[in-house]
Amino acid sequence: MAITKEKKQELVAQYTDLLNRSQAVIFTDYRGLTAAELGRLRSKLREADSRYHVIKNTLFRLALQKADQPVPEDLLGGPVAVSFCLGEVPPTAKILVDFAKESKILTIRGGLLNKKPLGVQDIQALASLPSREVLLAQVLAGMQSPISGLVTVLSGTIRGLLNVLKARAEQLEGASA
Repeated sequence: MAITKEKKQELVAQYTDLLNRSQAVIFTDYRGLTAAELGRLRSKLREADSRYHVIKNTLFRLALQKADQPVPEDLLGGPVAVSFCLGEVPPTAKILVDFAKESKILTIRGGLLNKKPLGVQDIQALASLPSREVLLAQVLAGMQSPISGLVTVLSGTIRGLLNVLKARAEQLEGASA
């Protein structure tokens, strides 16, 4: 069944809007997945603030051009589904990589991050990054470590000075008695 011109324009507008709101776009080959598996993947991605759409390649090329994004011709051949990362990119990449390992059917083709092409290895590297909270905790620990070391050194010096003064006071009390 052919798609009407109005429906095509609507799809291009929807893709363009999603591209403009996305931090990254990840292309996958979904052939062989059942409707239930696609539904399960979509719900997992929704939890990570991402959307997963089976796209029409010609319409998506137009949307990429309208959104001033590069058109990765090598990724847009055959049936393609696209994950739009509206939130953080690493959780979306992790969900897709884990689902691809689990299903052994889904394959990741590549992606776009800030108008730059991503390879499969780049997406796997993004997936292996710890969560934002863990990264912030690591940065905080790295900043806190030198400060706590300085406090330990300074308190040790002050403690040593107090011990010397206490010993001298005891020595003076012993001499006056």
